[in-house]
Amino acid sequence: MDTIISKDGTKIAYDKMGHGPAIILVGGAFSYRKFPDVVQLASLLSQHFTVYNYDRRGRGSSGDKNTYAIEREFEDLDALIEAAGGSAYVWGLSSGAVLSLQAAARGANITKLALHEPPFVVKETDRRPPQDLVQHVTELIAANRPADAIKYFMTKGMGAPSFIVSMMRMMPGVWANLMAVAHTLPYDAALLAGFMDGKPLPTSEWGNVTIQTLVLEGVESPASLRHAAQALAGVLPNAELRSKKGLGHTKKLNSKLISTELAAFFMETNKIS
Repeated sequence: MDTIISKDGTKIAYDKMGHGPAIILVGGAFSYRKFPDVVQLASLLSQHFTVYNYDRRGRGSSGDKNTYAIEREFEDLDALIEAAGGSAYVWGLSSGAVLSLQAAARGANITKLALHEPPFVVKETDRRPPQDLVQHVTELIAANRPADAIKYFMTKGMGAPSFIVSMMRMMPGVWANLMAVAHTLPYDAALLAGFMDGKPLPTSEWGNVTIQTLVLEGVESPASLRHAAQALAGVLPNAELRSKKGLGHTKKLNSKLISTELAAFFMETNKIS
């Protein structure tokens, strides 16, 4: 394990492996650097890249501050990019894709960007989370009710059936890992605020993200995720959409398939936008 110090003094932990161009992995809700599927993905990518797999703030071995602000997560990613040599490829999963996209819009030195099923809700007919998602999840964490926050975020925020949460509670190792990062759920909810209302993505929001971008979606994924991926690929100036069976992220990640797609994208000669 290695560490860096972010702009606000927070320690950010990461694992570094492999050789070649730098690629940073940005996990989504409940994800952390020791998540088995992400560890496998990092190992596969390390055959071609120097992989930086980090704990977002508040998770795993990374530090945190009492007050959260989305900007701090952008600074954390900037610090990782600096540690990687000043520029890097970036893969973001789910809410991590939103974080990566917003960081790119703010000027992060990202060479190429892969956005994997960002959980936007862009159609009025798709299932939408409650308007008070951020507030309610924050209140549950403040009341020291992490188990309730997990259930609420998964069922009301992500649309998972209640029995899935019940099954997870019967798997001690899985549940313990969820509980360990439950206090960061308000962070992911905050990243998504304003983008899950069933409205089209604003065409001007990311107009300055002109780097070559790959948007990934699984054909087996829920309709709302597919609609979001398709819409995002349509509004970004230099993006392509990759739709393929096995690229969904709502169940187990297909690390081998994902690594193959990412390696092909990041290693290909840059296209002219």
